[in-house]
Amino acid sequence: MSSWVNGYPADGVAVHDRGLAYGDGLFETIRVVDGSPRYAERHLRRLVHGCQRLSIPCEPDLVRSELQAFARSLGDGVAKLVLTRGAGQRGYGSPDPCHPTRLLLAAPAPAYPSENADEGVALYPCTTRLAEQPLLAGLKHLNRLEQVLARAEWQDRRYAEGLMCDTSGRVIEGVFSNLFMVIDDRLTTASLARCGVAGIMRERILDIAGQQGWQVEQEDIDLGQLWHASEVFCCNSQYGIWPVRSLQSHAWPVGPMTLKLQSLIAEPDIP
Repeated sequence: MSSWVNGYPADGVAVHDRGLAYGDGLFETIRVVDGSPRYAERHLRRLVHGCQRLSIPCEPDLVRSELQAFARSLGDGVAKLVLTRGAGQRGYGSPDPCHPTRLLLAAPAPAYPSENADEGVALYPCTTRLAEQPLLAGLKHLNRLEQVLARAEWQDRRYAEGLMCDTSGRVIEGVFSNLFMVIDDRLTTASLARCGVAGIMRERILDIAGQQGWQVEQEDIDLGQLWHASEVFCCNSQYGIWPVRSLQSHAWPVGPMTLKLQSLIAEPDIP
């Protein structure tokens, strides 16, 4: 069992599928442990929200039941859930009626070095910029070519992640993660009003920070603010939190707020 299409084992989609032709769809990358999808409800909420913004029909209960069954079959690993607008003829106009395609793809769990979480990682300064498009900002849509280009910029294993800015030079996120920093005792992350992905772990960290009563800001961040930060870390739903120890000539310690959040995200999530 490696892939399902619309609830059944399959290894391909229609050649006219709009996800293939135009990137017309969304995806979620979900860690599966002991047959259970982690953060399942957070992933499903984001998927439904994205479908609403793109006007793609979605059946949340059906998607949930298929994901749960697929996760039980997988056991341990990663389930990639993809939902496209479905097959259509040539041209950008949406098919009417629309019959979305649901895909579930299995992969082994990533094996990240433990020192990434314990000692921190070095970021590569990517020159590829994120385009500013508010209509797509925050969405985990299928067009990831900016990330493909950014990840191709380095092969040196000293770098576990890359920093991405937008076309105006604002600090936004990592290539496959969100970025947080502590500035003047405030937990700060980039505004995603123009571009970037609203990550599941980012959402969870913001929820935890609110429960702790910490001061939190989602705002435009320039490189000067990043250099001024006392702590920096990146996060995603696969590995949790990695402290950032360096970017170019700048270095940061593994700070107390980062350590506290690492311990808090290890606790059970509230759906």
